[in-house]
Amino acid sequence: MVELKEQLITDHAELYDTATARRYFAKFDRITGHLARVAGEVEAEGRLTRTEARIIGRYLGALAATFNALSHKYLMSGLSEGAPRLTIDRHESGFPVAQELMAMAVDAAQAAKHLQGMAAETELKDRMVRQILRDLTPPTQLQFALSQRLYYEALASGGLFMTRNDPDIQWIEDLGERRHFLIHWAVFDTQTNLPVIYLLDVEDSGRKPLPKDDRRWPLVSQGIMAQSVGGLKLLTIANGFDKDFEALHPKRLRRLTLGPMHSQDFTLQSGPISQVLKAANAPDGEDWALVWTFEDLISEREEVIKDGWFASANRQIFKLSALDGAETGTTRTEQMVILPERVFQAMVEVKAPGLAKLRKFVVGASGQILPAV
Repeated sequence: MVELKEQLITDHAELYDTATARRYFAKFDRITGHLARVAGEVEAEGRLTRTEARIIGRYLGALAATFNALSHKYLMSGLSEGAPRLTIDRHESGFPVAQELMAMAVDAAQAAKHLQGMAAETELKDRMVRQILRDLTPPTQLQFALSQRLYYEALASGGLFMTRNDPDIQWIEDLGERRHFLIHWAVFDTQTNLPVIYLLDVEDSGRKPLPKDDRRWPLVSQGIMAQSVGGLKLLTIANGFDKDFEALHPKRLRRLTLGPMHSQDFTLQSGPISQVLKAANAPDGEDWALVWTFEDLISEREEVIKDGWFASANRQIFKLSALDGAETGTTRTEQMVILPERVFQAMVEVKAPGLAKLRKFVVGASGQILPAV
């Protein structure tokens, strides 16, 4: 237990002063601003449909909104007495710890109540001006009050990425007696402190369409959320779904893990990426690299198997691949990295073999996304 506590202390770090917190949020503001364009590039390559890219874009927008809300909450860290401090996971994550999003969810549930008891933004700004002119002192406490008002306003606006983003379903097409739906959901994984998006293509042979089935849909939603743990292989999740829901046939399951984010300023890294960031010696706005991991599991065929003494059931046979001799539970796994041009140049010069296979998306000087081999 003591060893685990020491590890958490090492892995987690509080951002003690306002300058550091603002640099952290400015970095993620740049990063999240590029993510939707990367999804657009993946769509243009034919690896995502327009519907899939739109859904992923929605989650990316929610993630940006969460960072925006937290940036208001921690705007006065280290300046105002009692101002909260952000805790981040600086080892193999770079994101805030899951507890931050859990606390945000509690605050969001009470946002309207908090806002009712706060002075309006215009009143707070007017009182700041009067304090500066009358007392010739910085209005630190008023600035803190305004930052918290902006935080609760952001929460009240909604559209945030939470620790749980419950399943939604999109009709794709009718396939004879079956219907093709895309189920999607997302979580902020509490073990890895990383946002994770799931896409499940499913064929429905039930009498009632799944979204309108008030018996099956709640069970499906609860079941897949319970299985949304990063340590579980896609094969385990898909096989469990296939067995639990008789009239639902999972044809493809994908998991997109966003992160880790690497930065010399904020994270601890070892191996090739550490060499690259050190060699780049980039200024703050360009000192980062964000990894995406796409895991994909595809049904190769469907077979009818015996299920009990007198019944039979349709079961999916998934196509599996191995990585370095180990079975991954996926059809394929692909890692991509998004990085500024200066860091990419350092990566080319370092020639680290562990990074050679990564699909690279380079952020150009004007913000354009440049796919690189």
